Amino acid sequence: MCFDNCSPNEHSFIFLFPACAALPYLLHGQILHSHFLKSGFGLDCYALTALMDMYAKLRMLPLARQVFDEMRVRNVPTWNALIAGYSRCGDMKEASELFKSMPEKNVVSWTSMISGYSQNGQFSRALEMFLRMEKETAIKPNRVTIASVLPACANLGALEVGERIEAYARENGLFEDLYVSTCVLEMYTRCGKIEVAKRVFDEIGQRRNLCSWNSMIMGFALHGKCIEALEYYDQMLHEGTAPDDVTFVGVLLACTHGGLVVIGRELFESMAEKYHINPKLEHFGCMVDLLGRAGALQEAYDLIKTMHMKPDAVVWGALLGACSFHNNVELAEKAAQHLFQLEPWNAGNYVILSNIYASAGRWDGVAKLRKSMKGGQITKTAGYSLIEEGGYMHKFLVEDKSHPRFEEIYEILDQVSAVMKLHEKSIDSESDVNELLIMGQF
Repeated sequence: MCFDNCSPNEHSFIFLFPACAALPYLLHGQILHSHFLKSGFGLDCYALTALMDMYAKLRMLPLARQVFDEMRVRNVPTWNALIAGYSRCGDMKEASELFKSMPEKNVVSWTSMISGYSQNGQFSRALEMFLRMEKETAIKPNRVTIASVLPACANLGALEVGERIEAYARENGLFEDLYVSTCVLEMYTRCGKIEVAKRVFDEIGQRRNLCSWNSMIMGFALHGKCIEALEYYDQMLHEGTAPDDVTFVGVLLACTHGGLVVIGRELFESMAEKYHINPKLEHFGCMVDLLGRAGALQEAYDLIKTMHMKPDAVVWGALLGACSFHNNVELAEKAAQHLFQLEPWNAGNYVILSNIYASAGRWDGVAKLRKSMKGGQITKTAGYSLIEEGGYMHKFLVEDKSHPRFEEIYEILDQVSAVMKLHEKSIDSESDVNELLIMGQF
């Protein structure tokens, strides 16, 4: 166009900047940015938004923020683009500040925040943001909103909210979108509703893709249904869908829970040999766990030593857990030493090794570990539970009194404990009577 002496206008740059972001070509984008300013288009809101979005997608947030701050006029897409950029880079604090400052918000604004929290593992905040949108605005979620909040429901076990979202998706024709239906499927598998997940999977039918298969295989594996996981894997191959690295995490996990060492080895070896997929840390972790649970601790340790990448805490943690089950002090010490370097703050590793020492009568080792924990000021993290009630997630620590209705909660808990004790006594009395009756027969 330039060679033909046809000069671009501001609308041309609205298409050129996104092209640079998609390729991605930062240098070309900066050259176009310079040409854009020299052409006198520096006041066009739409072109400037496209420029800012380009920098945000190329993870050049300081440059994107500079364009944003210098803009005289900003529309809603301008704010949304920068929020999405911060979310994409994991800076949810800055994204939240921008969101609060927005003079006007639309469904994309809310969805950007929900998606950002969800993709950055802040599932509670993602669900809170969705519930806020429902409560405080008249904005209706779209398919992207639904596909962004359902993973949060899945990870939190917020089944009640997830079912309500599914009903909304069906009523508004959003369930037909494959991303939405797959997220519904994933939610049910994560929440342990396997039979419901199977019905959703069958309903997706010929539209299902690799993600749909992976969700079902992983769901079966996580809930101990190893035979079903392997059957679905075979069915997937029979229907012509090739596995990926996520598929193999699912089937190896199924083998681990089912104790299927031989099949697990075959699947692990087939990754590279048959499907040209290089095993990742997750696959080695599954194999170490599988071998360790079966008592093949030395083979598990030898596998770790052959890894082409540095083993992480999950891999060494799997070996330490297996050593704890089989009381292998020597390999437990090796695994623990790596874990102490990788995550020195994790008291759980010290506790597991201490228990292994105690089981072996190595009280000197127990004392040494306690001294190390005290010297390093390492303390055990308090456990907590999440309970869904009335569409909200409630978090409880040990002896927690932060909940506004804690007095009622403890009153009910005392009542439940009293009933359990009475039930236990009645069972003991019944056992005594049965024992006397049996003895009276002889």
